Amino acid sequence: MSQENTNVQPKSMKPFLMLWSGQAISLFGSQLVQFALIWWLTQETGSATVLAMASLVGLLPQVLLGPFVGVLVDRWNRRVVMLVADSMVALATVALGLLFWMGSIQIWHVFVILFIRALAGAFHWPAMQASVVLMVPEEHLTRVQGLNQMMQGALNIVSAPVGALLLAVLPIQGILAIDVITAVIAIIILFFIFVPQPENQHIQSAQSLREFNREFQKDLKAGLRYVWSWPALMMIMVMAMFINLLLNPAFSLLPLLVTGHFGGGALQLGFLESMFGLGLVFGGILLGLWGGFKRKAVTSMCGLIGMGLAALVVGFTPPTMFYVAVLGAFVLGYMNSFVNGPLFAILQTVVAPEMQGRVFTLIGSLSGLMSPIGLIIAGPVADTLGVQSWFIIGGVATMLMGITGFFVPAIMNIEEDREHVLAAEVESQDAPLPSETSVADATI
Repeated sequence: MSQENTNVQPKSMKPFLMLWSGQAISLFGSQLVQFALIWWLTQETGSATVLAMASLVGLLPQVLLGPFVGVLVDRWNRRVVMLVADSMVALATVALGLLFWMGSIQIWHVFVILFIRALAGAFHWPAMQASVVLMVPEEHLTRVQGLNQMMQGALNIVSAPVGALLLAVLPIQGILAIDVITAVIAIIILFFIFVPQPENQHIQSAQSLREFNREFQKDLKAGLRYVWSWPALMMIMVMAMFINLLLNPAFSLLPLLVTGHFGGGALQLGFLESMFGLGLVFGGILLGLWGGFKRKAVTSMCGLIGMGLAALVVGFTPPTMFYVAVLGAFVLGYMNSFVNGPLFAILQTVVAPEMQGRVFTLIGSLSGLMSPIGLIIAGPVADTLGVQSWFIIGGVATMLMGITGFFVPAIMNIEEDREHVLAAEVESQDAPLPSETSVADATI
């Protein structure tokens, strides 16, 4: 993939908003498909293990390939990466639609398509995130993240009930066709916008496979050293790993909480997910207008505590009080905006643009590594003990992580350490890898 000449155009919100709009439309179609496929698996099997496996295959590309994908995203043209990823999603959805139309669909077919879509997302997400900082003025980064949270919430509000209604009037291949159309819209928009590249982005000029492999390994090691030399980032990853291990499986099993614990159907599931989305919208609006506390880490830690409390509410709700779980889902979404928005704004501000692809995917891979482990355990255990137990365990863990963060100076001072992080970029070129040093020797 060739590189476009970068930084020739000043930062402007207009190209970003065009890109953002196209991706929002595509995400709407993707969420309709996700809802339809998960509900189909729930109706076909009624098994927590099957739902856990569906989530697992969706996580594997990010977990296994994340660090390598980050290297490629930092080397390749990011707009082309997004174009190819969106095209893969569209083609995979067409194939799945044909299988449903012919009546030949099997559960393993759904797993394969979910894997392909996740593989495309593993490339698309870091390319999109790493492009934001080069397209948006720095003073608007937190507000853009608030906008992202608001969009995610709005999509959850609309897509879940719309998906439930469409399942009542359309065959599932009709919903898949909608996803293909929305993906094509995103692809068309990408053809008409300029996505800047980092100034010192590597140009793929290797003349042989051996040379390319050497350069690839060099970039991968540089990304590992960069993260290893930043203790605050390492601590955030550890926190994310524990939360993903204990809380994420609960959300993968949400359909069974609705059908098994509350005795509901697709509309109840859609309503619960919509309230989570509504919370995201309100949280995103407030974050976009307010910007959070002056110290962004404080905003994120408060959000973690709130998410933990809300998860406990959902976990302890009796079967006859569904409306309480709905309130808990709303607070979960509301607080989620205050966790993710400021955190991404911090990373986009302090991490060098040419390193962001590697850093984002490395964080996603290491933290995401815990989700498959949690899902492998959660499926059989939930079949035996009930899904709500995972909301309780995850809620306690999330709340404790948020409280602990206030007592860790490296996390609280991560924004003030920007100059030290910039200095670490130079040191990381010659710094030893984790296997060559100890955590006690790592300094910012």
